[in-house]
Amino acid sequence: MKKGLIVGGSNGLGLAIGKTLIDRGYFVEICDIASPEDGVLDEGKFHYNYCNLLEFNEDLFNALANDSDIEFLMITAGFGRIADFQFHHIAEIENMLTVDTVSTIKIFRIFYQRILNDECFYSGVIGSIAGWMSSPSASVYAAAKAGVVRFVESVNIELEAYGSNNRILDVSPSSFKGSKFYGGKNDLSVTGPLADEIIVRVFARETLFIPQYNEVFKEVLDRYHNDPHEYGIHSYEYKKNSGRLDNNQRVKIGYLSGTFDLFHIGHLNLLRRAKEQCDYLIVGVHNSGAWKGKETFIPLEERKAIVASCRYVDRVIDSCREDSDVWNIWHYNKLFVGSDYKGTERFNRYEEFFKDKGVEIVYFPYTQSTSSTQIRESIIQKNKS
Repeated sequence: MKKGLIVGGSNGLGLAIGKTLIDRGYFVEICDIASPEDGVLDEGKFHYNYCNLLEFNEDLFNALANDSDIEFLMITAGFGRIADFQFHHIAEIENMLTVDTVSTIKIFRIFYQRILNDECFYSGVIGSIAGWMSSPSASVYAAAKAGVVRFVESVNIELEAYGSNNRILDVSPSSFKGSKFYGGKNDLSVTGPLADEIIVRVFARETLFIPQYNEVFKEVLDRYHNDPHEYGIHSYEYKKNSGRLDNNQRVKIGYLSGTFDLFHIGHLNLLRRAKEQCDYLIVGVHNSGAWKGKETFIPLEERKAIVASCRYVDRVIDSCREDSDVWNIWHYNKLFVGSDYKGTERFNRYEEFFKDKGVEIVYFPYTQSTSSTQIRESIIQKNKS
């Protein structure tokens, strides 16, 4: 059975490519953060795999690469926005480069033996016309897609040098309708014809496809190469005057504080659950446990280093006396705390303080697990015996 793999196949072009492959007799594996809309793809002709490229699942892609029935790979996952650079939080920069560039290249690396060998293997990726020229007010997205563009261009030369007939197609469109990517709705009647043309070019083992190249982008690219600075100024003014700039904060910043003495699985689960609800997690570490009437076994700097090493944590700071004081510095959007604090004088005060500041206090239900108190009591008991 012939199979195709679409990474990002639940929306937009990826969904349209999946539908076209199914119509051509393929079974389609879809990897995406959400499943396709009901009724769009033929039942029994596809399989959905949960996939968050911010948390790269190497085992999933290794298993798919080892499926000899898969002979078609298309990566359409990615995101970006039109915003001036100073309005991109560092978490947004990291996430965009991770999804659009790093994870994309990782997937091709895992499938590379399939692409390099003598058997036919068809592959492509959605780049962007922004990757072929300067794109002020889309600088991070342009950088991410330029990485993909140069990667494909370079690897295709290597494939040729090694005698492989397979190639990776770089599809570099501008904006297009019929996709949720641009805030609209999926409309296969709009994206379907473009998907058909992409598939034809992938099967032909072409290396570059810029939709509307002769009609629009040949002249645009010529203008860019003739005078990159003048083109860049024009591009910036066009975006600004067209009202396309989105200079709002997109990143959700979370904050929680704790002593984190004798780090254990309960701490890890707390940090994981907090990170699931924000893009950038700041953790404040208390100087000691005296405020709870408990001694700490591990020095502050060592506790901070332990917390900082956790992959769910983006920044570690010395906690302030009050969590509301931290907001004055970092302007977080979510404050995480255990549900046992709900209704206390302190958090009633916080709820009043944050009422007009757009901050949500998230109370995590208390769960039975290993606790620092249990470990501490065990240590003290052993020392007494």
